Amino acid sequence: MNAKDLLIALFVPLSWGLGFAAAKAGLGHFPPLLLMSLRFFLSSILIVWFFPIPKRYLIKIFYISLVSATLQYGLTFSGLNILDTSTASLLVQTEVVFGIITAAIFLKEIPTKKQITGILLACCGTIILLGTPSVEGKALGAILVLSGAFCWALGQVMVRSLNGEVNGFTLICWIGIFSSPQMLVMSFVIDGNPIPIILTANLIDWFTVIYLGIVMTILGYGAWFYILSKHPMPVAMPFLLLIPVSAILGAMLFLDEIPSMDVIFGGMIIIIGIAIILIEPKILFKIMKKL
Repeated sequence: MNAKDLLIALFVPLSWGLGFAAAKAGLGHFPPLLLMSLRFFLSSILIVWFFPIPKRYLIKIFYISLVSATLQYGLTFSGLNILDTSTASLLVQTEVVFGIITAAIFLKEIPTKKQITGILLACCGTIILLGTPSVEGKALGAILVLSGAFCWALGQVMVRSLNGEVNGFTLICWIGIFSSPQMLVMSFVIDGNPIPIILTANLIDWFTVIYLGIVMTILGYGAWFYILSKHPMPVAMPFLLLIPVSAILGAMLFLDEIPSMDVIFGGMIIIIGIAIILIEPKILFKIMKKL
């Protein structure tokens, strides 16, 4: 991997991780569903003109958007609204664990011994994290984030039914087109009329929307798809382990949230477990020798 690709690869976890801190700040004004609705409206309206309409798959994408975006982001960011940024970003990593479990249930993909080891370790870290004072009295937030992680995993199983016929950017775009109005309607039902909230948003609030819609979604996913097109999955996936690291640093720098040592300890165990699942040492070593 050359220097340019390395910087692009590092931009992915940096943009996605800092997105947690940006979203946490934005949740001070926008309700979670409204914030996500604005995010996906902005990203979709900017890129929809550059990709063909996947006419044969629109119904499938509609249902995928409902599960993997509307429900997932609604639950995850509602949980983030309750929890500290560090705790929420670490719990989100259980998406990988739920991904393997849902693939085993719905796709009959039997987990390997290495994956099972990683799952058990990540679950131990999650239990430790759930027992920390940062979650005390905030159990609902943890349940929401974990439920969002499960919805993400279920959505990925649904994406597999497309058999790769829709490219990544087109899929992200049309998921946003469908999920934005879905989230807006749900926000209206749950939170009330969004118009006063939108009209009273200040520049910092809109900066959050712009960051989530352009930097985190368009640029972040653009960088990710670029890396996947240039490098094998075993080389690309380990970079995602840096997402909670950048989220915690962002929370410390911009939100003055300092995670406790027990949160860091539980989080490290989760990340080690996810690393065991994602990283194939033999394959990675062979690929790195060729680079």
